[in-house]
Amino acid sequence: MIHFGIICPTANGHLNPMTALGRELQRRGHRVTIFGILDAQPNALAAGLGFQAIAESESPAGTMARLFTQLGKKNGLAAFGYTVSLFKDSTAQLLQEAPKAIRDAGVEALLVDETTSAGGSVAEYLGIPFVTVCCALVLYQEDYIPPLFTTWSYNPAWWARLRNQAGLSVLRRIARPIREVIDEYRRQWKLPLYSSSNELSSKLAILSQQPAEFEFPRRYLPQWFHFTGPYYDSTGRRRVDFPYEKLTGQPLVYASMGTIQNRLQYIFPCIAEACEGLDVQLVISLGGSLDPEALRQLPGEPIVVKYAPQLELLKKTSLTITHAGMNTTLESLSNGVPMVALPIANDQPGVAARIAWTGTGEFLPLSRLSVPKLRTTIQQVLTEDSYKKNASRLQEAIRLAGGVSRAADIVEQAVSTGKPVLA
Repeated sequence: MIHFGIICPTANGHLNPMTALGRELQRRGHRVTIFGILDAQPNALAAGLGFQAIAESESPAGTMARLFTQLGKKNGLAAFGYTVSLFKDSTAQLLQEAPKAIRDAGVEALLVDETTSAGGSVAEYLGIPFVTVCCALVLYQEDYIPPLFTTWSYNPAWWARLRNQAGLSVLRRIARPIREVIDEYRRQWKLPLYSSSNELSSKLAILSQQPAEFEFPRRYLPQWFHFTGPYYDSTGRRRVDFPYEKLTGQPLVYASMGTIQNRLQYIFPCIAEACEGLDVQLVISLGGSLDPEALRQLPGEPIVVKYAPQLELLKKTSLTITHAGMNTTLESLSNGVPMVALPIANDQPGVAARIAWTGTGEFLPLSRLSVPKLRTTIQQVLTEDSYKKNASRLQEAIRLAGGVSRAADIVEQAVSTGKPVLA
């Protein structure tokens, strides 16, 4: 038995897949503990995993709700910059407090979310192995791949590579404050400084929730990089009630802007008005941003809930309208559901670009969002067979990728042998 520690951002889009992986390892007889601020504790308890709080005085319970309220009002580069500032603060907290907590708990290996850039340094300082897990879009940089904060499609032409290089330069400049914090601690710990962001990842195994078919053609990924498909486990999530008796049997359109970028309130009335008059039933999940009573008068009388049992609803869904968060996207594709994406910030534009590239849906930038354009796009994706066929193709690719079971196999092999697990 190995005692695994999990380090990831305190957000459902990261906690849900990481707890699913943790539950699979626990089912195999291992011990699993999540290390994070107090707001992560309910997720850990719901999943039946151990939890160890860090930075309790700096980040008391309720911290993430306050920060997400501010983040949810922003979009584009403004939201991305704010996210970087949050990650800078959490990076400093992690480097300051996590090593002692992890050592005292007797953790023998770490599972580190790729966006938690400091996790590998903590493992290296403690002398324990770690595996990188990509819950969001793969961050590994190469100039054939557009930056994650853009909706640029894949293009191997020389001019597109130059464009990508310029975008990646902007990305590195924005993320520099996080790297500076990590460099400071690596100097204190007598560890060599990283020469590029690609060195932040594990040298044993890197796992991605994406199936390979939902990524642009990659040329330079490490040999120990694995596209395993998504990790989800409905039994390990907090229970959410839903008025199933209100479903009419019409084609179901499920709309969710996630649990963070969901406070641009004009989006929900726009979705409702775009669906009004179509032969569909609309369900809107507010992701905790508002009380449903605040949106009682939406056009078309959609079902509006604060939270939705997403995994269960997607089994009944004909179309997902999404912010292009990775989890909602992959969970939709796991059920063969095509999408209309309204990307807002962070890696969502890049996910939306892949939705369009795979033919599993279309996207509308917020700058072009209007009721007529959204209605036309919804009708297009609902009525043209190619979108459903491509979503079904990705559904099969996800089934064959192995998911959480294959990911756990790789984790066990990497940690037990201490050698890279080659794809």
